[in-house]
This record gives sequence, structure tokens and C-alpha cells, in this order.
Amino acid sequence: MPQITLTEATSPADLDALRNLCWAYRDFLMSNTDIDKEITETFYPVPKYTALMDELPVLHARPKGIMLLARDGDGTALGCGMTHALDAETSEIKRVFVNDAARGKGVAALICNALITRAKEDGFARIVLDTSKSLKAAQRLYLRLGFTPCGPYQPIPEEMLPELLFYERAL
Repeated sequence: MPQITLTEATSPADLDALRNLCWAYRDFLMSNTDIDKEITETFYPVPKYTALMDELPVLHARPKGIMLLARDGDGTALGCGMTHALDAETSEIKRVFVNDAARGKGVAALICNALITRAKEDGFARIVLDTSKSLKAAQRLYLRLGFTPCGPYQPIPEEMLPELLFYERAL
């Protein structure tokens, strides 16, 4: 795989690429397992997800959040990830996704490490994330990056709790 670069998504073209990756992530979850489809439909039905995509630049704005794009040497967007503040001490990683062409090549680790570094530089003491129990590769990655399992850090519908895993890491 060619050289991978990470850039902050700020331009209209960057935001379009980021949103396309986010929709691809939603599509992936919808087709991954029946449980992931149910979770996605519960948390992110199309109208809600569409509104979320419109709000990404606000929800993940600097200085307490960031949206990153991973690109190959040709400028093709391969993956994304973002953070936002939950409170003064806690940053949350959201929507880390890598397309099929880049999967298994360390792109997600590159994105996550950059998000962790930025959250620490931004003064957060802790970073958290959640993932589906079906996403085994993601779970292995988060453990390799020093995350440890924790309980839910935000309200979650009771019926979804058995299908989600929550992680945290001190910064």
C-alpha cells in the first residue's frame, strides 16, 4: 500500500469524502449482522443519520474535536475517524472506518493513534469509544492501543447493552 497521509477534514471536498466514508460505514453495519443492523436502525435511522452528517463540522469542531481523513498517495480517501468532547475531561472517538481496499493494513491504527494524540494535546484526561460485539478486529485494535473495557459512559437503551462493548484509556 502506498504512503498514507492523515489530514484534518475541513474543506468542502474533505467533508464530502468524510461523509461518503461515514455512509459506507453505516452500510457496512447494516449488512454485517442482524444485530448490527438493529443497532444501526435504532441509533441511526436514515433521517437521523442524514442530520448527523450535516452536523459533523459542528459536532467535531476544533478545539475540542477533530475529523481526520486517511488518504493514499493518489489522494483517495481510505478511512476516517473523529472525536468530540463528552465533558471537560473525556473525549470520545466516533466513526472509525476504513474501506475494504485499506482494511487490515494498519490504517485504522494510524487514525486511532492520531485521534488519541490529539485528544491528549487538547487537554483531555480520558478517551472512550464503543463498538459492536461483532466487530472482533476493532476490539483487538482497541486493546492493542491500550484501551480497557469499561461500562457504558452514556445512556444506552437497555436492550442494546448486551450487543455493545465500551472502552476507555487514560491520556
